[in-house]
Amino acid sequence: MTETVIGVIGGSGVYAIDGLEGAEWVRAESPWGTPSDEMLRGTLSGVKMVFLPRHGRGHVHSPTSVPYRANIDALKRLGVTDILSVSACGSFREEMAPGDFVIVDQFIDRTFERDKSFFGPGCVAHVSMAHPVCGRLGDAAEAAAREEGITVHRGGTYLAMEGPQFSSLAESELYRAWGCHVIGMTNMPEAKLAREAELCYATVAMVTDYDCWHPDHDHVTVADVVKVLLGNADKARSLVKRIAPKLAGERAACVRGCDRALDHAVITAAEARDPAVVARLDAVAGRVL
Repeated sequence: MTETVIGVIGGSGVYAIDGLEGAEWVRAESPWGTPSDEMLRGTLSGVKMVFLPRHGRGHVHSPTSVPYRANIDALKRLGVTDILSVSACGSFREEMAPGDFVIVDQFIDRTFERDKSFFGPGCVAHVSMAHPVCGRLGDAAEAAAREEGITVHRGGTYLAMEGPQFSSLAESELYRAWGCHVIGMTNMPEAKLAREAELCYATVAMVTDYDCWHPDHDHVTVADVVKVLLGNADKARSLVKRIAPKLAGERAACVRGCDRALDHAVITAAEARDPAVVARLDAVAGRVL
């Protein structure tokens, strides 16, 4: 059994968490670079929690410049076992309206300028991303949202685009034709890296707009997004307070196998692994290396 430590990654508009006892901002070191910001560490409803503002306080990182590897590695080094990602998104579905939350269960990765793996030359590994979201965390997030009176949709595909520009109409229509439900810029490679770090991961996508496909909302502006964003941020903080006690206590092995994702993933023979690469992987993959 392992003690639960919840890591919350806050997206646009969510730069702090209220109500943390013994809260302190701490600087975490990582061999993968400097994380987005210091991390707010404390306890909530008796559960240890670490909060990281994905874009940094003041929103200094674009979706592309977020140091995703440093963020996930640093959270793992601070003892985090479960990551709840809170992210703003656009909607491709009429029924998923601005202000609604979506508990995502699949991703399509269309980013192209980001480091997407902790592994590579010197130590190669291939993890499964067939089911990238932890169902146990998704259950807790859904229950917390309903208790809080938030309109929440369970299940959906998140299209991760590079950004920072919003979609063209042609792109928006293409992604709708693919069957996507929401679109955002930050959950990839975050979800992939969390899987490599053997951390349970779930996304709560907060709808701010209808992208540009909707005939009545065909021009997305930052002003429109920010207006909804502020309301969503308040709801997100309330959701985090609700979810903490649902994950309290000692944590058994993940039924989805998130905490054993590397069991059969590392393919480089032990004698061929680069010692320098292995040293950088001490937190992420030390269990199997």
